[in-house]
Amino acid sequence: MAQSNGEKSLIVSFGEMLIDFVPTVSGVSLAEAPGFIKAPGGAPANVAIAITRLGGRSAFVGKLGDDEFGHMLAGILKQNGVSAEGINFDTGARTALAFVTLRSDGEREFMFYRNPSADMLLRPDELNLDLIRSAKVFHYGSISLIVEPCRSAHLKAMEVAKEAGALLSYDPNLRLPLWPSKEEAKTQILSIWDKAEVIKVSDEELMFLTGSDKVDDETAMSLWHSNLKLLLVTLGEKGCSYYTKSFHGSVDPFRVNTVDTTGAGDSYIGALLCKIVDDRAVLEDEARLREVLRFANACGAITTTKKGAIPALPTESEVQSLLNGN
Repeated sequence: MAQSNGEKSLIVSFGEMLIDFVPTVSGVSLAEAPGFIKAPGGAPANVAIAITRLGGRSAFVGKLGDDEFGHMLAGILKQNGVSAEGINFDTGARTALAFVTLRSDGEREFMFYRNPSADMLLRPDELNLDLIRSAKVFHYGSISLIVEPCRSAHLKAMEVAKEAGALLSYDPNLRLPLWPSKEEAKTQILSIWDKAEVIKVSDEELMFLTGSDKVDDETAMSLWHSNLKLLLVTLGEKGCSYYTKSFHGSVDPFRVNTVDTTGAGDSYIGALLCKIVDDRAVLEDEARLREVLRFANACGAITTTKKGAIPALPTESEVQSLLNGN
């Protein structure tokens, strides 16, 4: 049920926010790039903004450097209507930076500056527990599991949110260059797997986590666990597949002119969470769930039509016009 004053319920997104430096020219390696444009990013922060763009309510919990970039990022969250009550600033560490390039083969190449960055230093005692307890949905990734103390803060925040009755939503958002090894990435990503009630993985993440070379129902269902209400597999330009206790299927994509895929998955999960935060019954009604996933697919598709994640996140009216046009 929505709150009596008509205000939407709160979705809290936990994890990293950073600055992506993107070359001014596409299709070159980082070394060949003549210059870079700064683009705010970090999957959990993108999700928080995706939600407010669609008229939902969100807050971001994480740590930034007490530096120009950190204050700039906090400002971007506030400008986009995201509550910044859960943000801490670290005076001793910098805001994380990532250099990202789209190579000529369309694949992204990452180089991260985090040794350590402020987001990695969030401690359990710094968490805004009141904010976390007020969440109807608590959303997170796996980058916050890589090192202490952030890992302990992540586990504590999850536990507090769950005790307060929040729906736990997990998008592992695999970034292998950040992990000490592939094995460690897989172990840690799966270490909190059975806690989540909504999980979104990409086709590549599905293959990585299962060790399979196939993206099919059987492979997806090998990741199922008894606490799950919804498992989603995003298939890039092929749409998405969904799995619940009682039904499964797939939803077709939207054909758009793709420029940059950054943030498409964040836009997709933000749209889904926005639609279910006050209406969890959708998860048990296949026809309605398909409508919501069609909406989420549209959000993801629109996000790929512009450069950068945050500038490309759509509003409800942009999504409706794509839905009506198809």
